[in-house]
Amino acid sequence: MSEPIQTPAATKKTPSGFLEKYIEKFIFFSRWLLSPFYVGLVFVLLLLFVKFAQELVHLFAIVISAKESDVIIGVLSLIDLTFSASLVVIVIFSGYENFVSKIDGVDHKSWPDWMSKIDFTGLKMKLISSIVAISGIQLLKVFMNIGSVSDRELMWSTIVHVAFVITGVMLALMDRLSENKAGEGH
Repeated sequence: MSEPIQTPAATKKTPSGFLEKYIEKFIFFSRWLLSPFYVGLVFVLLLLFVKFAQELVHLFAIVISAKESDVIIGVLSLIDLTFSASLVVIVIFSGYENFVSKIDGVDHKSWPDWMSKIDFTGLKMKLISSIVAISGIQLLKVFMNIGSVSDRELMWSTIVHVAFVITGVMLALMDRLSENKAGEGH
């Protein structure tokens, strides 16, 4: 079935059509208000780098005299900061591309494939999986210090991690169900 041909009389020429057009343009351009948020997250990366460098220097300073568990906790802290920084990068690029504007990566030789392929659902899944991984590392740190943490802290760390895992599974399940529903409609 072909679309009806629009005649000049059928196009919007009413005052409300004129107003609607400018309101829609205004709303469309308002997405640029998100740009400062993403630029701010670049500065957050710098803050995470400072913490990473501080933790790395501390680890080098104690590595000879420290117990194995202290070294492992230091390494886990570095991994935790790396996951957090990676999460920030994912949010910056995916959020900017999904909500503000496409980034032209053609001229960049090392442009990662994922940067132009993550939609909002993919972003959400990467976020929750990163949060679960970070939470898992925090829980592992608690377990590595099992002798110096209270039962209450251990219990709450475990509960929080399990809550993140269940949230991740539920989000993945909801996305799968919505994809199936969308597939049935077509």
